[in-house]
This record gives sequence, C-alpha cells and structure tokens, in this order.
Amino acid sequence: KYNIPTAGYKVFTNADEAKDYAEKHHPPLVVKADGLAAGKGVFICPSMDEAFLAIDIIMNQKAFGEAGDRIIIEEFLSGEEASFLAFTDGEDVLPLASAQDHKRVYENDEGPNTGGMGAYSPAPIITPSMQKKVMNEIMIPTVNAMKSEGRTFKGVLYAGLMIAKNGPKVLEFNARFGDPETQPILMRMRTDIVDVFTAVIEGRLKDIKLEWDKRTAVCVVMASEGYPGDYEKGKAITGLEEVKDMKDVVVFHAGTILEDGKFLTNGGRVLGVTAIGQGIKRAIKNAYKAVEKIDWDGVHYRKDIGAKAARSR
Repeated sequence: KYNIPTAGYKVFTNADEAKDYAEKHHPPLVVKADGLAAGKGVFICPSMDEAFLAIDIIMNQKAFGEAGDRIIIEEFLSGEEASFLAFTDGEDVLPLASAQDHKRVYENDEGPNTGGMGAYSPAPIITPSMQKKVMNEIMIPTVNAMKSEGRTFKGVLYAGLMIAKNGPKVLEFNARFGDPETQPILMRMRTDIVDVFTAVIEGRLKDIKLEWDKRTAVCVVMASEGYPGDYEKGKAITGLEEVKDMKDVVVFHAGTILEDGKFLTNGGRVLGVTAIGQGIKRAIKNAYKAVEKIDWDGVHYRKDIGAKAARSR
C-alpha cells in the first residue's frame, strides 16, 4: 500500500494451496510461519522437496503451534543481510548504528536459521548513502504509514533488510530491539539511553543527538548443544568470574539461571559475549579471547563471527 520495498509474496492458510503455489514458482523459495517463532520460523528452500517439507513442518506438524496457522511464501532475495534499528516518537526517526547478524547456526552461514549466533557493529554494507536510502525509502515511510493508519508507533523499530543489487528490501520488522545486534550497538552508544527513551515517550526525539564510540563491537553467542533444536538445561557454566574484569568486554546473560551461587544454562542461546576494539579484527580477537575462558558441557558457538567484515577491510 505504501510502496515500501519487500520481496514478492503470497499468504496461505491451507497447506495444499500453498504447495500448488510453490509448484508454479521456481525455487529457491522462502517459506515463513506468519506468527512469532523465536527466529526459527523461516525456511530457505533451494528445492521443491524442501519447500513442501517446510510447509508440512509449519502447517501439518504444527512445529510452531498457532504461529503456523498462516504461512507466507516469498521470492528468495539474494544479497547481504543487515539489521537497521531506529528510535521513533511517531514523528521523527533517529537511526542507531548499523549492525549485521549471523542467522545460521554453523560457520560459513550453514545449517538452520536461529535467533542469531552473533553480530557486529558497524556493518560495512550500510554505507552513509545506503543509510540515507534505507531511511528515506523504508524507515520514514513506515513510521508515516503507521501514523496514517491510526497506529502511531513509539519505540524501537527494527528492520531486517536484504541489501540487494537493486537496493534495500525489507525481510521483516520487529517492534523491539534485535538480539544479538543490540549488544554491540549499545556497547558503542555513548548517549544515555534513558534520555532517549524519555524523548521518545514525550515526543521530542528531534532534540536528541546520538553519540557513538568510533570503535567496532562484536558479539559472539554461546549456545547450548543441539540449539536451535532440542537441548538440555542445567549445565554449570565456568569462567564468568575470569571474564568479569576484562577490559572492553561485557557478557550479556540470555539463557542462564542462578542456583546456589552458580550460573547454569537455562536456554538455547545462553550468553552474548561482546567486546569492543579498534577495528573489526581487534574487536573479534577481544571477543573470542573472552569466549575461550567460558565453558560448559556441550557449549557451541560460531568461530567466524565478523569474518565477512574483516575480509572487506
């Protein structure tokens, strides 16, 4: 309706109709559960068999419950993914620093999608001219569209983007901070976030200017064995005390629980180990230096977070 660029798509509530549609379109295709699925409801399907299997998993096997009552079949967009977060008070839009997530569970972007295995900020793919394009073609029109629909939005608007050859396209929107992109973004943010929140609530975001640490930040997600599938909980985590006093390192707890003074695993993505450094290579080194000190039975993490950005430097 508002000409915000996205992939071509169609929505289905019937598995057989979805399969008929898929058969008429050449793979690769993207099959998505239409509800919230903890970042796991998107299937990239290089073949027709995989598209049919994804439809079955979501709609017939009910892998995501009611979130899979409706599915979306989308054209596959090729390019590089980026996360674009902005504050808005419903009138003005203030972009945060750029970031790039690593969605697949294994190195070299292989394996199933996850909620995110690590991120870095800034993202070289979001150049100043690209940022301007995203703001003018996506973020500002979306905020204006919501206002014109009687749904004025205040808060954090997060666009998951594909930076394709013909410009940025929207993969998804979230009305919240994005995990794990927010960890490296906030490591770099020098402005008091409470002042920003207050300005958003009071409708005076135009008075705020965000200040950033010019250094690079990298977050490595440490996950439970088996994630994004089934995993065990209750594994004792060691090494957190050792990391606590490391300079320019913050360990964000995601899936942990404190019992009898000890931290145990209590989720799929357990920790977001985030470090800042002069340039991407130093930030990567600092993050993995901390990661290597932390351990539990079956810990899993990607060893190539930020490698793409490091190669482009």
